[in-house]
Amino acid sequence: MDIKNYIGKYLKETEEMIRLIDTLSIAKMIEVLERIKNNKGRLFILGVGGSAANASHAVNDFRKIVGIESYTPVDNVAELTAWTNDLGFEFIFVKWLEISKLNKNDCVMVLSVGGGTDTTSKNLVLAMDYAKEAGAPIVSIVSRDGGKAIKVSDACILIPTVAKKRITPHAEAWQGLLLHLIVNALSA
Repeated sequence: MDIKNYIGKYLKETEEMIRLIDTLSIAKMIEVLERIKNNKGRLFILGVGGSAANASHAVNDFRKIVGIESYTPVDNVAELTAWTNDLGFEFIFVKWLEISKLNKNDCVMVLSVGGGTDTTSKNLVLAMDYAKEAGAPIVSIVSRDGGKAIKVSDACILIPTVAKKRITPHAEAWQGLLLHLIVNALSA
């Protein structure tokens, strides 16, 4: 592998994504989260895999920098694994939201490469269905075709797909970049 060529290709893809990202969807998400903050609602951030790590980091930033009461179930390994053991992995988020008494003043944020489907990230799909039932707005940062998240979110940022071999690394990196942009916009 020609490492210099690979680095140039990766960075060129990132430049292309900058040109393709929909800035209006970013602004819309900031507006939704600003309403949550002003109404003293809570933010529940959901993600699996690398998106779970981004969710954990985002909780810190939304709490500490923005002042929104924020949580992610992935920070509670004991409860997460207990729900997995008792009911299955697909129920980890919906049960957590039920116990938290999610309501219309709160918001669910979904971080996902694919946005959830009937066969992938079913745990996110069930959580989004529950959020809709509870009347809570949903915001999401996703890639690929957006999955269920793009269909049900009040604000969805679709990370452009520019290289099929690198969808996941680009998506998860962009989640971090966009979350920092949003947090800083809300704290300005």
